[in-house]
Amino acid sequence: MPKRYAVVCEDDVSERIERLAREYDLTEQAVLRQLIERGLEQTDD
Repeated sequence: MPKRYAVVCEDDVSERIERLAREYDLTEQAVLRQLIERGLEQTDD
């Protein structure tokens, strides 16, 4: 079952997330999901 999390970011981080979302035509939620997945993959290596 999916779990929901809330993330609080500094302004500079949220601006980077917004920029990525615009650049790749994604939602901010999709960008966050991908960043989290990628970060978790890096910790597995």
